[in-house]
Amino acid sequence: MEQNISKVDFIIVGGGSAGCVLANRLTEGTAHKVLLIEAGPQDTNPWIHIPIGYGKNFRNPAINWMFQTEPGKRWVKTPVPTPRGKVIGGSSSINGMVYMRGNQDDFNHWQQLGNAGWGFDNVLPYFKKSENQQRGEGQYHAIGGPLWVSDPAESHPIAEAYINAGLQAGYNYNPDFNANTQEGFGPIQWTTKNGRRSSAATAYLKPAKVRSNLTIISNSQVHKLIFEGIRAIGLEYEKSGKRQIVHAKNEILMSAGAIHSPQILQISGVGNATELRQLGIPIVADLPGVGQNLQDHVNAPLLYKSSLPLTANSLYHNPIRKISEGLKYLFSRKGMLAMGACYAGGYIKVQPGVANPDIQALLLLFSTEDLGGVPHKFDGVTVNVALMRPESRGYVKAIDRYISTKPIIQPNYLDAKADRDTLVAGMREIRRIIKQPALSDEILTEYSPGADIESYDDCLSFICERARTSYHPVGTCKMGQDEMAVVDERLRVRKLNGLRVIDASIMPTITSGNTNAPTIMIAEKAADMILSEYRVS
Repeated sequence: MEQNISKVDFIIVGGGSAGCVLANRLTEGTAHKVLLIEAGPQDTNPWIHIPIGYGKNFRNPAINWMFQTEPGKRWVKTPVPTPRGKVIGGSSSINGMVYMRGNQDDFNHWQQLGNAGWGFDNVLPYFKKSENQQRGEGQYHAIGGPLWVSDPAESHPIAEAYINAGLQAGYNYNPDFNANTQEGFGPIQWTTKNGRRSSAATAYLKPAKVRSNLTIISNSQVHKLIFEGIRAIGLEYEKSGKRQIVHAKNEILMSAGAIHSPQILQISGVGNATELRQLGIPIVADLPGVGQNLQDHVNAPLLYKSSLPLTANSLYHNPIRKISEGLKYLFSRKGMLAMGACYAGGYIKVQPGVANPDIQALLLLFSTEDLGGVPHKFDGVTVNVALMRPESRGYVKAIDRYISTKPIIQPNYLDAKADRDTLVAGMREIRRIIKQPALSDEILTEYSPGADIESYDDCLSFICERARTSYHPVGTCKMGQDEMAVVDERLRVRKLNGLRVIDASIMPTITSGNTNAPTIMIAEKAADMILSEYRVS
């Protein structure tokens, strides 16, 4: 419920995956007064909740910030679309719904970097706390949490063939990428509930809306934070063309994501002092790491023509199939309209001596020239060959003092030679797997890059020309102890009081997989830390 409010205990900036978790947990059984401010609208668009609708949301500026990267100087020289949710639920309302936590060693590495309490054993309870696992509870999973995690209601023959091809190529079957091991080929789980999207909004925010100590203001853009000395005391936001100011008694919690969290900090005077002075922004705290350390999962898209008329391509172009699939979904919540981004995937090691998989290869049951564009008229599938642990680092920079001006997003994809070598090797290995007998009847032709692309240089040129991203930007307000760290292990902004960052931007290194589940975990853990410091019953 929206209402006029001038002072609360906590202000949450951003109603995405992390913000929804915080809004729920900080108001649950407490007297804390919490304000959640989101720039986008409520999540009323029906295509948010129908799983296959993520394809429509990819290019919908009403609920998507429609960012794109700057061209790289040497390798990926074209802008790459970088969609981010501009709606209650954030990117969890427009993503492909893949539930993937990452490798256990990802979190152990965070702890090794000096972030006490962030090892896998520390974060597993928060993954489990968030989860309502269809398969039941066990060592790695739990039931009863807000976020539904489900298997596809039906199997798909192309997905089954893809998994079998991985086994024929010498890999193990992996029924659960979120358990004790990540390597192998197997099915993907989705954040869906009975054929509907289970976003952070539906899972966490919807049940919290009835609480009198939670105020939600949507369609409201935060312009800047307000400081009293080194303490964050409030912020200025705009709704319906009117500027307003609200103050926080305890803390402001930045959960605007890996693009907007650093931009809002920068235009508020928190960042690289030299660069901010050039923009005419008064300095509150010189933190050169704000906006640095940008990481993402760049990938090589392999496109194939399929002999089976069972892909989303024919669903898009065939009116009769649209009607039949629509009726199937309406009456049973099954079929392609209930489909997340992918049914099956594989994690493989392509570089010698690595302890964990360095490539993720997810099978998408559609093909397009550009993601979000019109599917091909033939039945097709895509295998996204994604680099899991990039060494390349980029940045996000405000270019003026106005939040309405999109920042520079420069990921520097493939700048590190190791990234180029690993992604080319991954592309070659997945092409070998696709040629296994299990897929001989289902996959007719490699449409792109094509059989003539074989050498290292040709493969690299193809990747540079056709590179996509898995849309997992992280790291721009990293947690750590070094001079480029923005937050400490309790996610408090260094050199300041009353301000934390709680979203994917705090990851010091990117997780080996899709980033929505880890972002929700981060917020669950952060909420516990905050409640332990501000005990009010």
